[in-house]
Amino acid sequence: MKFGVVIFPGSNCDQDVIQVLERVSSKPVAQLWHKDHNLQDCDFIVLPGGFSYGDYLRSGAIARFSPIMQEVIAHANKGGYVMGICNGFQILTEAGLLPGALLRNTEQKFICRNVHIRPETTDLLPTRRLDKSKAYQVPIAHGEGRFYADAATLQRIKDQDQVMFRYCNSHGEIAPDTNCNGSIESIAGISNEGRNVFGLMPHPERAADSDLGNTDGLLIFESLLEAVPA
Repeated sequence: MKFGVVIFPGSNCDQDVIQVLERVSSKPVAQLWHKDHNLQDCDFIVLPGGFSYGDYLRSGAIARFSPIMQEVIAHANKGGYVMGICNGFQILTEAGLLPGALLRNTEQKFICRNVHIRPETTDLLPTRRLDKSKAYQVPIAHGEGRFYADAATLQRIKDQDQVMFRYCNSHGEIAPDTNCNGSIESIAGISNEGRNVFGLMPHPERAADSDLGNTDGLLIFESLLEAVPA
C-alpha cells in the first residue's frame, strides 16, 4: 500500500505524519502538493493537521477547493482510502466526504493538551488493532473541534456504526467533564458510510514515538497496515 500526505499552505503536521507512516510501512511516503492534480498512484491519502490557508472563513473551507481535492474526492468516491487528522478532518467535512461539521470549541478557546479517547468500533481500518475497553491518550490541538450533526444525521452515523472515537477519561468512562470541546455525544472521530473515509480531531502522530513518552497513537497507524495488504 502506498501512502500520500497532502500538504496545504499552513499545514504543520505533514512531516510528523510522513515520518510515522514511513516507519510503520518501511516505504517512502508521497508528498502531495495542494496545487497538483496527481495522487502519484497512492492507495491511502492523509490530510494532516495545521492551519490550511490560515483557517480563514472557517477551518478547511478554502482548502476544500484546492486543486488536489478534486482528485481526493474522486479517489474517495471510487472507494479509495482517505483519513483526515484535525484540520484534515475539518477539510473532509467541508468537502462533503464526511457528515457533520466542526464548530468552535464550547469555551471559544484553542485547546492544546493530552486527552483520552475510546474506540467505539473495531470494524474500521484505524481501529482494528484497538481495544474497545481501553482508553488511549492522544494529544489535541484545535480551536474548532466541536463535532456537530443534526439529529437525523447523528442517528444515521450511530446506526451505521460510523463513530470511531469518543472522548473519555483514563478509565474509558464518558462524562460531561471528559468532553474537552463540547462535541455532540463526545464524538472525537467518525467514518463515512462507505467505511473508507476517516476523520479524527486528536493527533495520533504526536503519540507515536517512545521518545515522546507515548505510543498510543502508533497503534492507529499500525492498524492501517495490518488491515490493508501491502
